[in-house]
Parts: sequence; C-alpha cells; structure tokens
Amino acid sequence: MSGAAGSFGVVAANSFLAGQDAWLRRLGNLRNVVRQEVVARQLAQHLPAPPATVLDVGAGQGTQALRLAALGHVVTAVEPDEGMRAAFDRSAADLDQVARDRVTLLGGDLDSLAASVRSATFDVVLCHGVLMYLPESRSAIRSLAERLAPGGTLSVLARNGDALAWRPASRHDWSAAIRMLDESTAARVEGRDAFYRNEIGVDARADTLASLTSACADAGLDVEAWGGVRVASDDVPVDEPAPRGAELAELLDVEERLGATDPYRALGTLLHVIARRPRQPAGS
Repeated sequence: MSGAAGSFGVVAANSFLAGQDAWLRRLGNLRNVVRQEVVARQLAQHLPAPPATVLDVGAGQGTQALRLAALGHVVTAVEPDEGMRAAFDRSAADLDQVARDRVTLLGGDLDSLAASVRSATFDVVLCHGVLMYLPESRSAIRSLAERLAPGGTLSVLARNGDALAWRPASRHDWSAAIRMLDESTAARVEGRDAFYRNEIGVDARADTLASLTSACADAGLDVEAWGGVRVASDDVPVDEPAPRGAELAELLDVEERLGATDPYRALGTLLHVIARRPRQPAGS
C-alpha cells in the first residue's frame, strides 16, 4: 500500500515504537483504562472456560495477557520491542506465582510468528492495537488465523475508520474534523485505507468494519461479534486521569453499553472485532 493522502506520512511496520514512551506514560489515564476494561468485557463473552490456550500478538505492556493468565488461561505473549517486554515483566510481577507460571513472553512480531511459536495453534488469538501501525491488515489477519485451532476465537482491536472525525468533532475542533472527513472521503474514492496522526505523534492507518469482515472471511473466519470502544470518553485531554470509585464504575458501564448498542457503537474510536474459525472446514 502506498502512503496516506494529504499531510500524513507512510505507515511503516512497527511504527508504534516511535511513540511508545508516550504510551507507557499514559497507561493510567482515563482513555486507556476505558479501552482496556471495555475490551476485556467484550471479549469475556466469547472466551472458553479456563484453561484455554491464548496467543497475544503485540502484547505490549501485557494488560490483557496478564488479565487472562490471572483468570486461569495459559498465555503466550509475543512482543517485538525490548522496552515493552520490560514493561510487561514489571506488570507480571503483580501476579501470584501460579498465574505468572501460566505466562510465556517471547520476542517477535507478526512476521516472525512461525519461528516464535513454531506450529502451535491456540484457542484464542489476540491482536490489540497493532493493525493501525502496519501498512495493511489483510495479510496480518491471515497470519493470525493460521494460529487458531478449529473453533478458536480471534480478537482484533483496530482504529475505526468509519468514525475518524468523531473525536475532533466531539472536542469542537472543527478544522481537525474537516481534515478527517476529507481524508475519509479521499480514502473511499481512491479505494484505500484512511490515515490519521494519533496522539502519541505517530502516523497510523484505520480499518473499517467492512474491511476487517472481508479480511476475516478471506482467512476462513466468521465474524461473530463487533463492538465500539471509547464511544463517549474521547473528548477529554489525552492525559486526563481516570476517575475512581462510583464515577469510574458508571463510566465503564455506560461505555460498555454504548459499545454494544446501535447506533452508538459505530462511533467508537476503536473497533473490536471478534471472529471464529469454524470447527469444520467449509463444505466438509
């Protein structure tokens, strides 16, 4: 795929690394807390009973991988960057020893999956917050699908290309909203993905529900569910701290319900797609 239109640059593989320090500094902010909790709640409805085998590709600081290990699942986490693996290890120290023993952390990325995990397949494969930093998604979805056991579940979290203008519009940043509307229109006309510059200062790429559904179908997967993530809480500054207690509980409940309900879920800044590999090949 070529570079983005307008003022956005070309998205190279693993472009997230340029913004990882800013990401790690903001793990406790409102928007990240909402993201991680809503994704976990949406995924929980589609997980097998523990102990399932889980592969988390681009595991980052390990929020979802470690949560699943604490629930009794056996997790293999693959992360390309040494700094992010160090953050993962620091977070893993909060688990009890039994849960820590259920986690294997490996260096690697999508391109090296075959070498990293050899021929293993998994009951659940996660790929959260990775696709937007890759030049395209179709080959990534295909690689992830190859790691799914029959009946296995794929969970993908991507930037929602159908709602790129919503964040700036909700902040009353009209010029930024117009740029995103123009970029979305250009992407449709040119038959490409839309691009944007995110708030860790990295040029990135957005997917749509239609494009991810098509990519899953090409990889032999059926989309089982989808939800929006951060529908109503993206208007705050990027460093806004998360509230506590009853206020946080209400915020999370609202976001969970908005993310599962039409028409609101289509406005989520992030798009969470859950797909499944059939237990029997098509036509068998």
